[in-house]
Amino acid sequence: MKAATAPIPDVRMHGFRKRSEVSAVLDWVDLNTRQLGAESVPLEDACGRTLAAEVTAPLDVPGFDRAAMDGFALPGAETAGASEYNPLEFRVLGQAMPGQPFAGELPTRCAVRIMTGAPVPEGVDSVVPAEYATETDGQIVVTRPVAPGQHVGHRGEDLQTGSIALSVGRRLRPQDLGLVASLGLDQVTVVRQPRVRMLVTGNEVKAPGAPKDLYEVYDANSYMLRGLLARDGGVLEAHLRLGDDPDRIRDALLASGADVILVSGGSSVGREDYAPRLIAEIGELAIHGVAMRPSSPAGVGRIGETLVFLLPGNPVSCLCAYDFFAGRALRLLGGRSPDWPHRTLQAVVARKIVSAIGRVDYCRVRLVDGRVEPIALSGASILSSTTRADGFVIVPSNCEGYGPEAVVTAYLYD
Repeated sequence: MKAATAPIPDVRMHGFRKRSEVSAVLDWVDLNTRQLGAESVPLEDACGRTLAAEVTAPLDVPGFDRAAMDGFALPGAETAGASEYNPLEFRVLGQAMPGQPFAGELPTRCAVRIMTGAPVPEGVDSVVPAEYATETDGQIVVTRPVAPGQHVGHRGEDLQTGSIALSVGRRLRPQDLGLVASLGLDQVTVVRQPRVRMLVTGNEVKAPGAPKDLYEVYDANSYMLRGLLARDGGVLEAHLRLGDDPDRIRDALLASGADVILVSGGSSVGREDYAPRLIAEIGELAIHGVAMRPSSPAGVGRIGETLVFLLPGNPVSCLCAYDFFAGRALRLLGGRSPDWPHRTLQAVVARKIVSAIGRVDYCRVRLVDGRVEPIALSGASILSSTTRADGFVIVPSNCEGYGPEAVVTAYLYD
């Protein structure tokens, strides 16, 4: 426990004396978030992970000259002059299949039947595609010339031994895993995924599927946050519904094992909003109260090396605060780009988007005939506004909004 250097203000039932700018929260997140260490994982579990060590080719790919298509392998120079008017005959001595090379050398005007991926025989440098040759009684007739090296994949043309196949910091895609597998490697070294503990507060919050009375609500935030943290590369370390019990909240905050703690609900100035004061007592409550709409009761801090994010209980506020702050931290911890993970487009405003100087607005919008229309600027508990929306527009704090015909950046939920 840290020594208190100043009295901790209790904002419960008093309200925020001031709110921090969104830029100040982002600066704090960037300053206090460091990429996690590395771990080796099986290739089948590596998709989407960030490389922590470069992948170097331990062998040539391909490891031998091989046919690029089905046909007949022969020396390309011997087909010079072949045409419909000057067909050239070659004797077929055998065949080469994938994993089953043809043994021996080819005399002049001889060929080997070959399948795609099969080793090209010694002294042979070209493949005549099957459609350009006619085989009859052990002979083929070639009516088109092929250049030396044509339709042959040469040893090391994809990767050569010792070359860098994939660089540090790359987020692995399916084709990257295929490349690593082609090198015979079954493990890669990646940045460790952030472990996330989710704490849900509120005596009125019940698990879906459980009975509730008229004045209780079902826990929507947990399932939204599960999807969001998975999107940003986090893994759920624990999911706890704690009600409004300060002792249970304190214990959950102090428990080891998490890189990030998300506190859903209990972040504002209500009588039962214990989490902010508890974080300040046992760690550091760096910022509480942000000049944004929705999500003004959001906060950030840390307990030891664990980052803690206060996410308001109203679902849209929770989504907004996560996307602005917690999601950024998870991506940084996991070695990803901190930028918004949404697809964006430039669009024209169809109907005025209203904001106010001094705060950032997260405005849900829909696209109508390629133009942006606001769905709602208020109603932080109206989660359906995000399901009806195609995305959102961020209105900066130095702007009163956007009028019709203004061009804005829309962040798309898809």
